[in-house]
Amino acid sequence: MLVELSIKDFAIIDNININFTQGLNVITGETGSGKSIIIEALGMILGSRTSKDFIRTGCDKSVLEGVFYIEDISILKQTLDELSIDIDQDNLLIITKEICANGPSLSKINGKTMNLTMLKTITTKLVDIFGQHEHQSLLDINNHQLLVDTFGDKDFASLKSKIRELYNELQEEQKKIRSLSMDTSERDREIDILRFQIEEIDEANLSEDDEYNIEAEFRKLSNISKISQSVDLAISHLNRDEYDFQGAINLVNKSLTLISGAKEFDDKLEEFYNRLSDLNFELQDISRELNYYLNNIDIDLDRLNYLHERIDLVNKLKRKYGNNIDLILKFRHEAEERLNKLLNFEKEYEKSLKKIKELEDKLEKHSSSLSGMRRKIAKILEEKVKTELSQLNMSNVDFKVDFKRTSQFTPQGFDKIEFLISTNPGEELKSLSKIVSGGEMSRIMLAFKSILAYLDKIPTLIFDEIDTGISGRTGQIVGEKIYNISKNHQVICISHLPQIAALADSHFVINKVSKSNRTITEITKLSHEERVEEMARLLGGVNLTKTTLKHASEMIEMSKKIKK
Repeated sequence: MLVELSIKDFAIIDNININFTQGLNVITGETGSGKSIIIEALGMILGSRTSKDFIRTGCDKSVLEGVFYIEDISILKQTLDELSIDIDQDNLLIITKEICANGPSLSKINGKTMNLTMLKTITTKLVDIFGQHEHQSLLDINNHQLLVDTFGDKDFASLKSKIRELYNELQEEQKKIRSLSMDTSERDREIDILRFQIEEIDEANLSEDDEYNIEAEFRKLSNISKISQSVDLAISHLNRDEYDFQGAINLVNKSLTLISGAKEFDDKLEEFYNRLSDLNFELQDISRELNYYLNNIDIDLDRLNYLHERIDLVNKLKRKYGNNIDLILKFRHEAEERLNKLLNFEKEYEKSLKKIKELEDKLEKHSSSLSGMRRKIAKILEEKVKTELSQLNMSNVDFKVDFKRTSQFTPQGFDKIEFLISTNPGEELKSLSKIVSGGEMSRIMLAFKSILAYLDKIPTLIFDEIDTGISGRTGQIVGEKIYNISKNHQVICISHLPQIAALADSHFVINKVSKSNRTITEITKLSHEERVEEMARLLGGVNLTKTTLKHASEMIEMSKKIKK
């Protein structure tokens, strides 16, 4: 659950810390006080799009932080291990988001930097934010099938995965047959090109070691004069004894003579004498071998020209077929495979057609099974939604999950699902977008969430003004629904309804105040007395009266009985 939320230098928030509790946490406040900013900040912590516009005027960055207690670590253990995130014995995850004015945003989990994809693999398992944009998602019929599928079991998920695999295979096979489906002239033209490319590479007679060996030999032959001069000078330095310049061998011999005369007086010099003697033999051997090397150097201009042409040929092939010989040979192999397919066009075409037919038959069978499972789920869902809506003061609603078949297979089978609703007796079923009001949409969304709450393992649910467009008795029922959800989840609810606020386990109020000629947002966890006053404000406006205070107190007491 979300234990603590810290927001610093964000929009009109200077620095606030909110300590949430288990159960139902309700946040109330005047319109424009900053309730939506709290949700924006939390959304950015969880991985939603950030904006530098939210950085408080005059500040370099905004710092947002959420501290989460993970009661069941097994849900996240594999993901945490894959991302190398350490978690202490208190099972706390600290997620930090820095929004910088002069640089990219930075996200961290327990001190480890995360990119957006990595962050969301964690946060989607921690929090589900449920606000006005979810209303729009329910109006999008593309999401209706996803909602139905949410109620599927492991066998359902396994079958759906199998269909996705078959669909991907079908796509590949259809792509293959499209590449074979060309007119005769186009096919002949490609055959000619492929043959030319293969022959050009074969004529070069390339091997994997060619590139290194050819360049090494070319480098040697093109520098033969420099090599000869260097070797000749090295031999001279080893041997010559002229113009009072003594060679290395002569100098070593003189050193041997000197040590030979001295070693009879000190046994330690024997080792040095032996080493100098070995060095003398080694230098003479090197001198002989260098002389042999120099006398046998062959300046083969024909070979040099051949190597030059060979390098030009390899470079030409590189420009056409790949950056190195390995890639050129790989290109040749793939070209040969493609050529064989084109030469055996009819055989390959028939083979692909047969494969497509087999895949389509399997998809038909599995999609039909999946559709049957969906229809069973839909029947149960229809009854549950109608029951939930009835409890939400929409007793005459008829709700139906409508099935149509898509013209082609999709990765999810062949079902096209749409939710239809009739809010009044005698009216025909229509699309949600055509008939529901804002208040009705809020209740429909809450109905779905109430049903999903028992399947959902996400520990924290956030309701952002889901009570839009409702009041009175309906508001009371919505509040009780949200409270029931909070028995199995931590719930944080932004609300303007006293009926919901009265059921809170923890009640916070947001106020906009002026300090040092600047507007800032403050949030306070209310005591019992403060809560009564806030409830009275929600009931009756700014001017508190004995009547509204009494009514507020009675609502809180009544809610305690409901919660029991």
